[in-house]
Amino acid sequence: MARELFNAEIRQLQDEVLALGSMAEKALLDAFESLRDGDADWSRKIVDDDQYINRKRFEIEDRCIFVIASQQPMASDLRILASILYIITDLERIADHAEGIARINLLLGDEPVPRRLGYIPAMADRAVAMLRDSLKAYIERDVEAARRICDADDEVDRLQDAVYDECIRQMIADQSTIQRNTYMIWTAHNLERIADRCTNICERVIYLVTGHMVEINISKY
Repeated sequence: MARELFNAEIRQLQDEVLALGSMAEKALLDAFESLRDGDADWSRKIVDDDQYINRKRFEIEDRCIFVIASQQPMASDLRILASILYIITDLERIADHAEGIARINLLLGDEPVPRRLGYIPAMADRAVAMLRDSLKAYIERDVEAARRICDADDEVDRLQDAVYDECIRQMIADQSTIQRNTYMIWTAHNLERIADRCTNICERVIYLVTGHMVEINISKY
């Protein structure tokens, strides 16, 4: 009976992790779209709603601690709970980076739309795909899929370099663009950090399945 209760708790916690992941994904999608459309009201809502994501993370964390204290889990069970604690931290940080993009939109003010975003839409697409894929790897306990996320992270790194190079060229050519291009570099940095958080999640998937910590968040180019 005790084992059945523990398994039920784990299933509930995993559902909550997916719910938090959906919240983080929505924040990321909304942040990019509000940036693209120059929608300040939307960005303010993203900033305001970040508190709910933070609250969700802490609720899951409290539940994990309760399960550890009340169920006396075995070593393999502790890996599950430890992985959840780390994954929800990365998901909450992903949402923080999305909030950062929303704040950048507010800094851009009344700049004409559609925004000239260069490689940033491609970065956003890949970051969203990495988030979805990393959570899928977690649910399916798919170690090989988790390892493949690193290749996608390399592509995000390449795109960030392309954004940086493009912005620097524009700054040199026209000093009036310095502030605007600085904000674009900040946006690219937030997206690159989101991709890194996704590889962190994948490292936890590998740990969860194998019991070994490996670092896959290493650029290959």
